[in-house]
Amino acid sequence: MSPGSDPDGARVPQPGDSSLAERTVVVTGAANGIGRATARTVAAFGGDLAIIDRDPAVEDVADELRAGGRRVVAGVFDVRDRDAVVEFADRVGRESTTVHGLVNNAGGTFRAEFTDTTPGGDAALIAENFTSVVDVTRSFVPLMSSGGSVVNVTSSEAFQAAPGFAVYSSMKAAQEQLARTLALELADRGIRVNCVAPDGIPTEGDAGLAAEVAASSSFRPPPVPPWGRVAAPEACASVIVFLLGDLAGFVTGASIAVDGGLQAAGGWHLHPTPPTPPT
Repeated sequence: MSPGSDPDGARVPQPGDSSLAERTVVVTGAANGIGRATARTVAAFGGDLAIIDRDPAVEDVADELRAGGRRVVAGVFDVRDRDAVVEFADRVGRESTTVHGLVNNAGGTFRAEFTDTTPGGDAALIAENFTSVVDVTRSFVPLMSSGGSVVNVTSSEAFQAAPGFAVYSSMKAAQEQLARTLALELADRGIRVNCVAPDGIPTEGDAGLAAEVAASSSFRPPPVPPWGRVAAPEACASVIVFLLGDLAGFVTGASIAVDGGLQAAGGWHLHPTPPTPPT
C-alpha cells in the first residue's frame, strides 16, 4: 500500500483537484462584494464564468476577467426578473457546453421593524432573497451535469435573531432549507448543493446599515468576530470555490460559517443604554 492511500485503494487528493479549468460557473450579484470576489477567484482557479448583476459595473468585471484569458458571459439585469433569468440561462446554454457551478449570491436588505414594514417591502425582500434563488436555480440546474455544484450565499442571520431584519433573515434561513432539500432531490443527478453563511465581511452598503442600526435600534450585533478583526470578501470566495471543486466532492446539504467565529460567539444583544427616540 502506498503512503497516504486508503486500504481500499482510494485515490489520494491532489493539488490539481482544486482546479476549475474547463468549467463554467454562474455567479449572481457579481459586480461588487462577495460576488465580485467569487468571480475573480473562480477565474484564478481556471474557470470560465457567466456573471449577473443589475449594476452595469458587472461589465467591467467581465472585461477584467476576459483580459486574464477567461471566457465570460455577462448579463445586466435584476435577478427578480424571471423572464430575464430564463433568457440569460438560454444564452449561457448556447455559449457554454455545460454549467458546472452556480453561486446564488445576489440579495439585499433594509432595516425596518417588523410591524412597520409594508407589504411591498416584504414582497421586495422575499423576491430578492428567496424567489430569485428559486428561479435562478431552476433555470440553471438543467444545464448542469454530474459533478455540478450549487452554492447559496446566506448569512449568519439565518441562524440567529436579527432585530430590524426579520423578513430578510427568514429568507436566508429559507435558502438554507432549500439547499438541504435540493441536496437530496438532485443527488441522483450528481449535483451537490451547499451554503456559505458569511458575517464580519463588510461589503458595499454595510456601512449605511450599520450606522442606521447604531442610531435607531435598541439591539446590537456582535461587535467584531472573536478574532478581533473583520475579513475581506475573498475570505468567503475561497470557501465558495472549495465547495465548487472536486475536493468537496462528498460535501452536500451542508452550510459553512465564514464569520471568524461570530456564530459561536452568539447573536444580537440588548444595548445597555438604548438610543433616545427621535422627537
